[in-house]
Amino acid sequence: MKSQTRRIFIKLSGLITFASLTGIGCSSCFNKDGNDFIEDNNFNISGVSIPSNIDVSIGGDITFVGKGFEIGDIILLTSYLDEKINFNSTVIATTDNSFTFRILEGFKTGRYKISVLRGSETLILGATLFNLIEDTNIPDINGMTVKGVIYSNGKGIPGVVVSDGLEVTVTDNKGVYYLPSLKKTGFVYISIPGNFEVVNTGNAPQFFKRLSKNTSLVEQKDFSLLKVDNSKHVVIPMADWHLANRNNDLDQFNNFVLPDVNATIDKYVAEGTKVYVLTLGDMTWDTYWYNNNFGLNEYIPYMNKLNSPVFNIIGNHDYDPYYANDWEAENKYREVLGPTYYSFNLGDIHYVVLDDVEYLNSGGSQGTVGSRNYNTNISSDQMEWLKKDLATITDKTTPIVVAMHTPLYRKPTLDSSGNQINQIALGNGSSLIDNLKDFSNVNVLSGHTHVNYRVEQEFNLMEHNTAAICATWWWTGRNGYAENHICKDGSPGGYGIWEFNGKNIEWIYKSIGHEEDYQFRTYDLNSIHITAADFAPNSSDDELANYAGSYAQKNVNNEVLINIWGYDSQWQIKVTENSNNLNVIRINDKDPLHIISYDALRLNAGATPTSTFVTEDTPHLFKVTASAPDTKLEIKVTDRFGNVYTESMVRPKAFSLSMI
Repeated sequence: MKSQTRRIFIKLSGLITFASLTGIGCSSCFNKDGNDFIEDNNFNISGVSIPSNIDVSIGGDITFVGKGFEIGDIILLTSYLDEKINFNSTVIATTDNSFTFRILEGFKTGRYKISVLRGSETLILGATLFNLIEDTNIPDINGMTVKGVIYSNGKGIPGVVVSDGLEVTVTDNKGVYYLPSLKKTGFVYISIPGNFEVVNTGNAPQFFKRLSKNTSLVEQKDFSLLKVDNSKHVVIPMADWHLANRNNDLDQFNNFVLPDVNATIDKYVAEGTKVYVLTLGDMTWDTYWYNNNFGLNEYIPYMNKLNSPVFNIIGNHDYDPYYANDWEAENKYREVLGPTYYSFNLGDIHYVVLDDVEYLNSGGSQGTVGSRNYNTNISSDQMEWLKKDLATITDKTTPIVVAMHTPLYRKPTLDSSGNQINQIALGNGSSLIDNLKDFSNVNVLSGHTHVNYRVEQEFNLMEHNTAAICATWWWTGRNGYAENHICKDGSPGGYGIWEFNGKNIEWIYKSIGHEEDYQFRTYDLNSIHITAADFAPNSSDDELANYAGSYAQKNVNNEVLINIWGYDSQWQIKVTENSNNLNVIRINDKDPLHIISYDALRLNAGATPTSTFVTEDTPHLFKVTASAPDTKLEIKVTDRFGNVYTESMVRPKAFSLSMI
């Protein structure tokens, strides 16, 4: 009697495990979306378990768990990237619950589909990443407590930077390294070289290995690299997720943010471009780690929904609020995500991830969330590590991207002439700038503020403070609120898109829910009069006026406000009325749409708007004065890369929560 058809799907992460497959047959059983399935075969094979990746050597034997295999079965290994690349081996040994085959000459590192051939029938077993290694039996050296080999496709890779967070070394011409490590950070990690990748666990690149605390024990930690071409790549900075299972944030992330980001990733991947995400910190919210049972472990599944590898950065809200000590409060982050500072390379670009938060958390103890206060600075150990890391880069024209959570510079202000005033915010920011002075092209990526701004104070360095994925902490998109997604400065919630091609760099801010060319919003100030009757009927004009500022009064001056969230000094703004150029003035003021999207609605709900969340002045606002209230304005905004964004502004233009 023929057995009933069953289909079993297997995800390619963690262990790939089959239930009993007795009486099931298959001939061509591989699903294009990356899930294997088995259907209708007669192999009597069951209990197969395959790891997500495995180190192998030429001539070495591989043993997998599985029942029902026979000596002489043919094991077929077929490359994911090119089905013409395949290798055959033979089962040379079996037990009641395992089978063994040998890796033969010519085999290459890669992800392979694994099948078994018996007679004329083929059964797919699963897939894994095979890392081809060389002989890594290297001798001890006196005083060196950590050693290892960095290799790819069975060959050692010279010149790879290896660190334990304090000491820094470089692999020799055989890919061998030694470190006199005190094992203080609990890690040894590599600065992934350009045009290589490492294995991911979920979406997290595994560039680190964990160490014991035993300084008398010599530990060998080897790293396998995968050869790729990422000389052309895209990095997506995603700041301040603040996932906490509140304000229906998880629904907003899944249904609004995630599809937008993945569409961006997929677009570039389809063009053959490698894509990576940088989180910029505050993926979680320490206040709610214990109240809502949502911390770093709960963040992981959401990170893994992105369609690219993710490099994480610790933010002030990613510390354990039960500890009033920076190091101890970081332990959960290290346990779940890895080192709090490190470096890596993509193509020709050197990236440095820094931890610039000193978490104080006064009053915190087991069972008690402290005040969650903190300082912003880079620890002395970390600063010394940074000097050593940068010293390994001899070409000072190498572009450096420094990524950290809190900004190097404060949000700029303007003087009476409209010129930007910049001030350092980071406690030891001057030291960081000094350590980077030898490099001609430095970009600093930061988050934390939930607003957009750019600072070009130093000749070689530009900071890009990136507004938040969560916008105003998920409030404006919360059920029953504004049904939009807007940050404190009027920027839509969004993320950066950084395109790298060799040493050439271009960037743009991408607003979630909009096309990439949505780079500014215009307001007809004649139409803006923020009153309680219109925007907070449960409140009062007097109460609302504290938040509405100048917009609490009727404006009949024919003025138009332009909010350009990606603005920097190289952008150009041209506004014409009846072919006549209007004078464009840069101002520091509040964005009116955010006032009615957050401040007014919180007042309307009988709540006091949280001081950190309220609308704040922004210096990326521009004002023009038209000659009449109903003329059309032609607005042309050009960014530093020559991209042009336009609007034919028909006036009067209505003011509402749904305006774009």
